[in-house]
Amino acid sequence: MINEPLPGMATPDSELDAIRTCLTSLDPTGERMASAIRRTFDMLLDGQHTGRFRWEQLHKTEKTHCGTLIEINLQREFNFADGALLDYSIAGVEVDCKYSQREADWMIPPEALDGVLLGLWADDQAGCWSAGLVRATHASLNPGANRDAKRTLSRYGRSEIRWLFRRAPLAENVLLRLSAATIDAIFQSRSGQQRVNELFRRVQRRRISRTVIATVAQQEDYMARVRGSKNGARMHLQPEGIVIFGQYRSHVQAAVALGLPAPGPGEFVSVRLARPRHHHGDALHVVLGSEEWVIAEASDPVEPAPLLPNI
Repeated sequence: MINEPLPGMATPDSELDAIRTCLTSLDPTGERMASAIRRTFDMLLDGQHTGRFRWEQLHKTEKTHCGTLIEINLQREFNFADGALLDYSIAGVEVDCKYSQREADWMIPPEALDGVLLGLWADDQAGCWSAGLVRATHASLNPGANRDAKRTLSRYGRSEIRWLFRRAPLAENVLLRLSAATIDAIFQSRSGQQRVNELFRRVQRRRISRTVIATVAQQEDYMARVRGSKNGARMHLQPEGIVIFGQYRSHVQAAVALGLPAPGPGEFVSVRLARPRHHHGDALHVVLGSEEWVIAEASDPVEPAPLLPNI
């Protein structure tokens, strides 16, 4: 019979502590790990060439490959050294990287026994992810194994996980937040430009990433579908009073002044504007083209939007 420490009392482990210290110093907020996970999902979906944006749209083999891609993208992000037996060497300690579609449901191979696991999980639909460290001892593993001799964490083993980040926010895939009717309206056109126009027309006041634009446009020059040229969404939607703020500092400042989310690198935020009227009261406003503008209400008449500064 294996003697287990009391539940909730993590077993002292200096190597695991050293790995945790190293990882939290490299990524205090978890932003870099989250970015690697987001990048992996986007690589698998390949929306620019497939139009896919849901995990369920992936083939079984693609889902199986997800863990390997996350392992690769984490190593690229942090430049971890290769391990002699396991995936990485972090703080001089061998570490096996594992991903599962259910939290803490990692499949642990025989060679990882007594080694340290960096276990990850993410759910694009829920918009969150987790990462934790645990040592794969006989006490922490279920006795049964599958045909590959891989085992899973026992109830006690799960209690031993030292979470680095638990259900932290994952960069949003905005297409997953839209109604079926809105998705149908966006994707119904055969024209990539018309689909991008409809995206910014219907999905206002929210950050839209370049990955989402690529998925909707499904063209090699997808960013050109946004910009303020005569064929871009900015010019197509300008007569409807809609502006599209981008990552330029002047755009970010204008968006924030109106109380909108600030577009980050490669992001855009659209909104319909109107000239201030009495019923707008003390609404937030911004000066564009030497005139004041506020976020339009549904009852405001449509009027051409101001042109945004280029830089």
